[in-house]
Amino acid sequence: MSIILHGVAVGGGIAIGRAHLLAQSMTDVPHVLLACEEVPAEQLRFDEAIRATRKELEMLRGSIPQNAPAELGAFLSLHIMLLGDITISYEPRELIAEQNCNAEWALKLQCDRLVEQFDAMDDDYLRERKHDVLQVTERIFKNLRGHAGELLAPDILADDTILVAHDLSPADMVYFKESNVAAFITDVGGSTSHTAILGRGLDLPSVIALHHGRELICEEEVIIVDGLQGVVIINPEPVVLAEYRRRQRAWRDKKRKLSKVRKAHATTQDGTVIELLANIELPSDVNDVHGSGAVGVGLFRSEFLFLGRDTLPSEEEQYLAYREVAESLKGAPVTIRTMDLGADKNPKWLGRSSADNPALGLTGIRLCLAEPLMFREQLRALLRASAHGKIRILFPMINSLSELKQALAQLDYARQELREVGFPFAEEIEVGAMIEIPSAALVVGSFLKYVDFVSIGTNDLIQYTLAIDRNDDSVSHLYDPIHPAVLKLIGHTIKTATRGNVPVSVCGEMAGDARLTRLLLGMGLRRFSMHPASVLAVKQVVRETHLDTIAPIVSRMLRSEDPDKIADLLQQLNAQPDV
Repeated sequence: MSIILHGVAVGGGIAIGRAHLLAQSMTDVPHVLLACEEVPAEQLRFDEAIRATRKELEMLRGSIPQNAPAELGAFLSLHIMLLGDITISYEPRELIAEQNCNAEWALKLQCDRLVEQFDAMDDDYLRERKHDVLQVTERIFKNLRGHAGELLAPDILADDTILVAHDLSPADMVYFKESNVAAFITDVGGSTSHTAILGRGLDLPSVIALHHGRELICEEEVIIVDGLQGVVIINPEPVVLAEYRRRQRAWRDKKRKLSKVRKAHATTQDGTVIELLANIELPSDVNDVHGSGAVGVGLFRSEFLFLGRDTLPSEEEQYLAYREVAESLKGAPVTIRTMDLGADKNPKWLGRSSADNPALGLTGIRLCLAEPLMFREQLRALLRASAHGKIRILFPMINSLSELKQALAQLDYARQELREVGFPFAEEIEVGAMIEIPSAALVVGSFLKYVDFVSIGTNDLIQYTLAIDRNDDSVSHLYDPIHPAVLKLIGHTIKTATRGNVPVSVCGEMAGDARLTRLLLGMGLRRFSMHPASVLAVKQVVRETHLDTIAPIVSRMLRSEDPDKIADLLQQLNAQPDV
């Protein structure tokens, strides 16, 4: 019987192959009561498992293939760092003594506690970090049970193998590069999980968050993985299999065509030059930028330098990270967003409790202005790095002209501090404001006198406009980037900035969605910033578009307040023949 599952698509393309199920580890964990005299030996066994896991991860980090995604080493380093956290390496030892239990049971208890804490967080990125904890504890568990390294044997897997797992860790991904598997699917994960990020980086058809896929799929069963639509089909009917083979051929042909435009200019049919930039989270992501065909970095999310650590990064650490990116881009622009922290995106060193409604709390520029010393430390690091490349500074979550003026005052203060100590920096550095709150979009005209550019963060703008958390399964279907209210705010921002001769970009998910490229072009957008993997698809649409042809349809979309009509017009827009 054929079964269809729906999940989250994180890797493009279509794969057809046979399932290979990866063993689950922390299921049916035994609970053994120990005699008091047995506790020290059990604690020693736990310590040995920690050491073995560390050695294993370090060995894997040292054997990463040169063509692996840049994130792979960083994520393995994060897992090695997690091994040193007392909540993982020490507190299970205490549970062994407190409950006279075996190490496996103590590890499971502690893991369950940590998962509960992560599940209580509202921020989607931090909530997804529970999977890193699970992946590390599962590897410790395997070493406790003496089953380390049994994940798979890359040399015996066929090229049409589709990996089926409850979850996959960055360490598992090292094997992927050696085995040339066709695709992978998992039961857990979200759009910001490391599994998703690596899936995009590996450019493998992949679907996550299937919930029950591993329970329903049998070893060697034929399955289809549609990484475009987020669909997995188990034991497909012959007619479905034939259709997907046709789609697979079409997708491969499309990829071959896309590779030809990597070095081509992003220019419309009528000669308008479009700037395509990439989003990054770590300095190591620059490798992906170079391979994507992007002309620079439109959004460097600097808060990732602040997360996952026990202390605030120093000015020198930040300066070196920003300098690395600026030098690696060799004169191409890099827009660095100041730290977007606060509320539940709350590192240990910050020492703030989670707010009841973190999205409306002390976050983004509000936190920066509430902590001026910390803010100026970052601003000084950014200014110093500007001496080594074309750096632009972007302020997040600007709500009003007053906030913008305060942020600019702190930047002037940081400049003066550097002059006093003699550090060089670029005197002319572009500064921008993120438009991701409806109030900012409505009064964007008042910002233009004070900024060199504006950047629309569509992810938050949509959520704040529609009062919808797209990570909440119960309402995520209502998250609609072409809702008439959303389009009016984006259209107003682009039109106002363009009239004021201030460059405007979109750096949210909408920028990387090729289905929306012509819509944004028709609204007047000329600067897009997206995940590196999306650049070629968007560039292809740009090169096939004539602005005069799409203008009337986009104009009708912006005038309409009927969602169904807008959806129909979008289809018509994308059906326009190449000119």
